[in-house]
Amino acid sequence: MSDEKPPQLVDYFVVAGLAEASRALEEEQQPRPARPGEPITDVAVIIRSQGEEVPQGFTCIETSTSGHPVDLNAGLLNNPQMFLCYKRGRDKPPLIELGVHYEGKDRPKPGYQILDTTPYSRSANLASGSPGHQRTFLTFRRAAEPPGHHTLGVTDICLVMPSKGESTPHTFCRVDKNLNTSMWGPALYLCYKIAVAKDNTLVYEAGLLSRYPEQDSESFPLPESVPVFCLPMGATIESWPLGTKYPLPVFSTFVLTGASGDKVYGAAIQFHEAFPRERLSEAQALRLGLLSVVDRRPVPGRSLHTRKSICVLSHWPFFDVFRKFLMFIYRYSISGPHVLPLETHISHFMHNVPFPSPQRPRILVQMSPYDSLLLCRPVSSPLPLSGASFLTLLQNLGPDNAVALLVAVLTEQKLLIHSLRPDVLTSVGEALVAMIFPLRWQCPYIPLCPLALADVLCAPVPFIVGIHSSYFDLYEPPRDVIFVDLDTNTIFQSEERKLLSPRALPRRPCKVLLASLHNLSQQLDELLSAPGEEEPPELVLSDAEAAGARRAQLELEARAAFLRFMACALRGYRSFLRPIAPAPAPAGRDAGSLFALQGFLRSRERAYQRFYGQLLRTQLFTQFIEDCSFASDREPCLEFFDTCVDKVQVDLEKPEDTPLMELDDPRGGEHTVFITPPEQPAGPDGTEPPARYRYDGFPTLRPELLEPPRDPLVAQLCQARSSAPSSPAPRRTKQEMKVAQRVAQKSSAVPELWARCLLGHCYGLWFLYLPTHVRAAPAKLRALQLAYDVLRKMEQHKVVLPDEVCYRILMQLCGQYGEPVLSVRVLLEMKRAGIVPNTVTYGYYNKAVLESKWPAGTQGGRLRWAKLRNVVLGAAQFRQPLRQRERRSAAGDPPGARVPPAPRPVLQRQTTWAGRSLREPVPAPRLVKSGSLSFPGSARSEGGLRAGTPVLPVTPSPAPGRPRAAPASADGSLSDVGTDESGGDEGPPGGPGGPGAVTPRRGLAAKLQQLLSPGKRPSPRPAEPPREPGTRRGSEQRDGDSSSRRSPAESLLRPRERPESTASESSVSLGSELDLSDASGGSTGAPKSTEPSVDGTAGTEPPALEVLLSSCSRCPGCAGLVFDEELMAGWTSDDSNLNTSCPFCSRSFVPFLSIEIRDFRRPPSPPGAGPVPPSPQGPVLSDRRRCLELDETPELCNGCADSPPPGRWERVAFAYLSPLVLRKELESLVENEGGELLARPELVDSHPIIYWNLVWYFQRLALPSNLPLLLLGSQHAPRDPQPPEPSRVRVRLLWDVLSPDPESCPPLYVLWRLHSNIPPRLHPWGPAPAPFSLTFLEALLSHVGLNEVHKAIGLFLETLAAPGAPRTLHRSIYRELLFLTLAALGREHTDIAAFDRRYRSALGKLGGALGRDELRRRRAQPPSAKASDCRRTFGAPPEC
Repeated sequence: MSDEKPPQLVDYFVVAGLAEASRALEEEQQPRPARPGEPITDVAVIIRSQGEEVPQGFTCIETSTSGHPVDLNAGLLNNPQMFLCYKRGRDKPPLIELGVHYEGKDRPKPGYQILDTTPYSRSANLASGSPGHQRTFLTFRRAAEPPGHHTLGVTDICLVMPSKGESTPHTFCRVDKNLNTSMWGPALYLCYKIAVAKDNTLVYEAGLLSRYPEQDSESFPLPESVPVFCLPMGATIESWPLGTKYPLPVFSTFVLTGASGDKVYGAAIQFHEAFPRERLSEAQALRLGLLSVVDRRPVPGRSLHTRKSICVLSHWPFFDVFRKFLMFIYRYSISGPHVLPLETHISHFMHNVPFPSPQRPRILVQMSPYDSLLLCRPVSSPLPLSGASFLTLLQNLGPDNAVALLVAVLTEQKLLIHSLRPDVLTSVGEALVAMIFPLRWQCPYIPLCPLALADVLCAPVPFIVGIHSSYFDLYEPPRDVIFVDLDTNTIFQSEERKLLSPRALPRRPCKVLLASLHNLSQQLDELLSAPGEEEPPELVLSDAEAAGARRAQLELEARAAFLRFMACALRGYRSFLRPIAPAPAPAGRDAGSLFALQGFLRSRERAYQRFYGQLLRTQLFTQFIEDCSFASDREPCLEFFDTCVDKVQVDLEKPEDTPLMELDDPRGGEHTVFITPPEQPAGPDGTEPPARYRYDGFPTLRPELLEPPRDPLVAQLCQARSSAPSSPAPRRTKQEMKVAQRVAQKSSAVPELWARCLLGHCYGLWFLYLPTHVRAAPAKLRALQLAYDVLRKMEQHKVVLPDEVCYRILMQLCGQYGEPVLSVRVLLEMKRAGIVPNTVTYGYYNKAVLESKWPAGTQGGRLRWAKLRNVVLGAAQFRQPLRQRERRSAAGDPPGARVPPAPRPVLQRQTTWAGRSLREPVPAPRLVKSGSLSFPGSARSEGGLRAGTPVLPVTPSPAPGRPRAAPASADGSLSDVGTDESGGDEGPPGGPGGPGAVTPRRGLAAKLQQLLSPGKRPSPRPAEPPREPGTRRGSEQRDGDSSSRRSPAESLLRPRERPESTASESSVSLGSELDLSDASGGSTGAPKSTEPSVDGTAGTEPPALEVLLSSCSRCPGCAGLVFDEELMAGWTSDDSNLNTSCPFCSRSFVPFLSIEIRDFRRPPSPPGAGPVPPSPQGPVLSDRRRCLELDETPELCNGCADSPPPGRWERVAFAYLSPLVLRKELESLVENEGGELLARPELVDSHPIIYWNLVWYFQRLALPSNLPLLLLGSQHAPRDPQPPEPSRVRVRLLWDVLSPDPESCPPLYVLWRLHSNIPPRLHPWGPAPAPFSLTFLEALLSHVGLNEVHKAIGLFLETLAAPGAPRTLHRSIYRELLFLTLAALGREHTDIAAFDRRYRSALGKLGGALGRDELRRRRAQPPSAKASDCRRTFGAPPEC
């Protein structure tokens, strides 16, 4: 587990202002045009034709901006000449807005004054020439009193005539009402400019006054440019008239972008404080107007002030929280005195306020008895974290200008955003770079540019820069820049650089975008115009959340509107990505080699070729293609965008019903952490200490007053956990989790889909474990090829995966271990499966292919070895018949005699390279297959998990005097049992069985055997010719020979040969067939009883540990036993729900996984002790007792005749988890504690639920793992001073209960064993009821064998009603009959699917007589369709 620090809320606290080394900014600049020093305080209209003159102090506007004469009444004949005049000054509050009022048509606006008369008391009607025209007057609005030195006001007024080619000047607001309302004359519009009119000001570059902490952090040192961003217009020294009101602090935000693209957010407030006159030089005093120019005498009535700023830096855009904190600190500094110093509150906020976490989503910080703030966890979103505000963008620019700026950003234009409100600049700038998601702005980006860095505007590259509007009062802006005025809602374009029209965008997506933005803009206006109440001093949590809920929803909808447009504009881009299949060239990262640019361009409509042509040439798109092609930190975002592309429908003219983004706001949690204010120190006698901290201005921080963290545990409240670096990327993205959850919800309603959904998550569990398995494997390549074979098997069995994690992990492991060729094969396997890799998987694939070392171009050596291997294998196959002929000749048989087949030719199902039989000793040196070739198809080899282990070791001969056991087939079934005995006719004494053959007993098994053979045909079957290895044998071949002579019972007792889609679950199951290697070594699936052991002990020695697992659970409501497939069917799609539902009483309960651990380790045997002979085995249907002796094998469902464990044993039980729940827990475990934990024995003790569930599922699906071996180092297996070599762990899966209730009635299959005097596997069974006699059991089996299942059910129900029968059964009647049939006839001779069909048909016959409710009450119903599909998909456990 990595030791990363928890996220820190605030990194630095900075105080900026006028430092000793600050340089003057204005002295080094070029001469600027004179700016107005005073705002406009009055306007007037004069009528010169009636002799009115310009009033004293007023200025008359006689021409337009281009020099044309203007007359406010020029459109009328014989009109009076009217002109507009204005006056500057500071004797009254300035004007802040102008307007035009149409009398009778417009309602007077509140706060506006109508200019209805001239200074000479005449009417100021601008249309006074004719009484029939609309009466028109000028209006104005004045600032509130008293005026401040920095009050915004109208600083300039002009008139424009559009018919003369004039346009609104830059930074001017135009009143969109024509002053000329007549039908004659040109249109005339009034324009005005709002700015801060001030004089007597010196501007200097801001410097650092103090900071905390004083030492730089290793991960994030304090940038040197922070002070100039805190005061973007410089640190000023200003001369004010006495009595001037202090302006309110101005809040501003800025963004710093590092070299790696990481963003750091800054929040600052600017304020003024007094400045000592003694620090000024004479030149400075002259410029500030403090000295007279002639005699250098002090000018009275002036005060001196400077501008400072306090700022916090953070990696999180909590702008509202930071604004409240900084305002509290500022108010604290100007009030007082205080008991605690200012430094205490700063250090308390930085150290003791934790970052909100999912467990504690809300942090309420009480800074003082009257000041508090609420810190909420950021909204969980797949989009990048940003300080954007799309509502601010719409509020200041409107929908049409927002779309125009979208075109400008997509085509990489030079954008200069300016406003008089610095806090708006950052919000709009962040919105501009966020609206083009998934593209990323690659050029200079400074949302709030300081005056000292204004040279970036002359850069010859595209940029997005925000600047204060007063910049234009100081400097001339560049001509090739597009200006965006947020105060006037206008975009100014130069002649040198024209924007593309929004009509160049795709029509329908653009139309939907505009409609959505207009709707949101209307809702925003209604929200802002609603009357609101002032926020109380004490913040109420519910009110704060309710106030921001509506705004957050509108913000989400605005962002979703732009996201939909980008998804429509880039639709289908993934089909034009070019994967790197061969060895990459040096220019492999070029966009042209990674993306088919011309193909993508040709796929778009011709009308939009110009827009797409410019887009493809931008750095935006080039970086986007690289991000999609290679692994990066943006993979979750890009994967989310791919899902959005799949959701949108381009042809629609309205948004889709399914939202692209969902508001996952974690602030709705109930848990809130309360942070108290800093504690005040106590006085000497316990009284409150005196208040002795008072500040004349904001002080320089004193290090001795900055306190350390008050509680070191507070920082651990919200500690962030990150993935361990050793884990390759097991985590699913949030979008993949949501998609998997939706798929699971849909699949839970369809039985077939639900079973396959669970199976897909099981394979996902194994691939999460795969990095640990490969790390522990001695042969990495073979382990990777084994995983690739698992993928191919999954594709053959049509396993539906919920996501691409399986392919992704294998691709990354290929890159980690230098196997690019295998990575290409995995990609081809994905395409063969019809899966289009998403951005995350595609990035890992290209990374593996690009960064791995490719093999040499010539494959001659490997190809020759492969050809030699094929020749040797072919020669070995041809030599096999010759060796059999030589054996017959050595036995003395005449050349032409027909010899019966050898007793055990079926064991020669696989040969070594030298052509030897598997019964012959394997030579020490053996050939190893080349690592680049595919894995052999052997289902028993370890496949690279154990280097140097033989494919199948030597098996010792059986004990003399006993018959050789019937071998298992390749899939572990018993279809290869003896030939003549199972056919129904006994062979002669000298037949294939030899003199030692056992004569079968004419019991129930023999009677059922006759049902399988055609009656009245006692002729012996001719001897079979010798078969080649690999051919079908035993009952499978007999099925093919006697397909035309099947009895009715044969359809139930033997599976037919069906197509793959309808194969019986006893012969084909998605889980049971995928057996890649032996499990006895603790590394693979369920062991096969008739196979030799892998560790070389040849079955003569027990394993060190044996583990029995059972998932059968008892319902706490009805005490019924619920079996594995029924538990799976009762699970839900919720990955946090541990409950399943009982099929009998529908009660929810948590199932348990029962585990029995047997420790066979004991002191070595005394000298001379021989090996224990293996248990005898024989045919199933020819003799009942020998059939029951086969119970020792785990392939039959009638238990084992095991003796009590000789060593130590213990039983434990843990919750049985759904694969969906287990996967979520395993991902969390790997993320928090690292993948290395899966390879350490601590996993067994610290996380037993996860461990045992993984063992169960891996063993169930026969997937290789080393998890069982971890038991040897856990507390369940005490260390042995002399452990046997090699130490092995054998895992067996049971279908039935592991520990029965001693008072319960034994099941029928156990009674079958008891009546045969064979000890059961479980001993504490109660006494057998009298009605359940051997005759009763044989009668049940006879009915089942004759396909009269309804009679068997009826007989069972009648027997249960007889005296002496048990009152209640823990197993259903279906389960009793099924287990009895499997125990008596063998699993491979019973088609469970056919049994289910016959049982359901029989239940239908009985339903009319007894009633379905009565049958259900007596637990006679079969498993549900979902349970049957789960069993068919996973396969039944091998043992009862």
